[in-house]
Amino acid sequence: MARYTVVTMPGDGIGGVVLDEALRVLEAVGFDAEYVHGDIGWEYWKSEGNALPDRTVELLTQHRLGLFGAITSKPKAEAAAELDPALRERGFTYYSPIVTMRQLFNLDVCIRPCRSFEGNPLNFIRRTPDGGFEEPLVDAVIFRQNTEGMYAGIEWTNPPEPVVSALATHPKWKKFASTPREDLAISTRVFTRQACRRILRAGFEYARKHGYRSVTVCEKPNVLRETSGMMEEEAKKVREAYPEIELWSTNIDAQRMWLTKNPEAYGVNVAGNLFGDIVSDAFAGLVGGLGFAASGNIGDEVAVFEPTHGSAPKYAELDPPIINPIAMILAAAMMLDHVGELEAAAGIRDAVAAVVKEGRVRVYDMMKLPGGPEVIAKGAATTREMTDAIIARLGVAATA
Repeated sequence: MARYTVVTMPGDGIGGVVLDEALRVLEAVGFDAEYVHGDIGWEYWKSEGNALPDRTVELLTQHRLGLFGAITSKPKAEAAAELDPALRERGFTYYSPIVTMRQLFNLDVCIRPCRSFEGNPLNFIRRTPDGGFEEPLVDAVIFRQNTEGMYAGIEWTNPPEPVVSALATHPKWKKFASTPREDLAISTRVFTRQACRRILRAGFEYARKHGYRSVTVCEKPNVLRETSGMMEEEAKKVREAYPEIELWSTNIDAQRMWLTKNPEAYGVNVAGNLFGDIVSDAFAGLVGGLGFAASGNIGDEVAVFEPTHGSAPKYAELDPPIINPIAMILAAAMMLDHVGELEAAAGIRDAVAAVVKEGRVRVYDMMKLPGGPEVIAKGAATTREMTDAIIARLGVAATA
């Protein structure tokens, strides 16, 4: 029997393309696993009214380890319009399957490393005082609270009377009291101390283990005084157990500005759900974009790893595929870290770094080309060719 069983969930669009490439790399590095397919995504919403079918939930409950590709999500009205007519008017509501998965299994710790690879033409550069240019090393890891905040899904259009009555107890509700209920849309932002402590401890533990000198809380406590304020308050308490690590604080808007001035100053960053999403994408933009951005969703029992990019449906049917598989491959390396296969994980990252530094094989985004079938004629590598190059470097590392 294989040592590990992994639930593979291709999802939509390019999800299946990049997932297949990651599996090729895992095979090449000798990862001893059986892969079990899990249904997820837009097609299952349309045909079943559920983008995360119960059968996939059962697989994750059983095997507790997943690799996920990408999904297509659409606004409420569009989602309802694409539902099978036989299922309409039966109370089905579309929810993002990855958000549902996070909440169902309490995958509350989201880890998003954003590290620059030497030689990547998409890396952040800045001008020096003497008129030259420099390329700072970006090595940031974002710890995003994954299950609460604005993404908890507690929201209403045309809110019911108990909700309106509860909100009316707050003095600032007076401004909205005369608005007809059908013209109100309300989203809540809920933080709990337990979840704040857990994500903060995870961030501080990671900083200690990997030698980062600081943990930055990236919130907005001067305006969101209760929720961001709670995260800040708990950060000060948690930090007491880590005296060697500095605790910094930046507002989310200021953080976006500082990222383009001195991104190398930031190591581990902790934020709530929405702000963590924003700041991780901002850091990803400094290290090559979402084609290099991987993510781990980790709970007490289940862990699921994914690239942070979307399903990019306009590229899904291109033959041969041209999209960048590196984010998915790095997500697979994160999975190996999680299960303790540290040497294999490091080998994958070293192989990616070597291919990027060498610069002989570059997919279209690394060449700053608009996506389309014509990029191959302009010298861009196909998705498979990029994976082939990474696998070849694994072979070099194995014989070195």
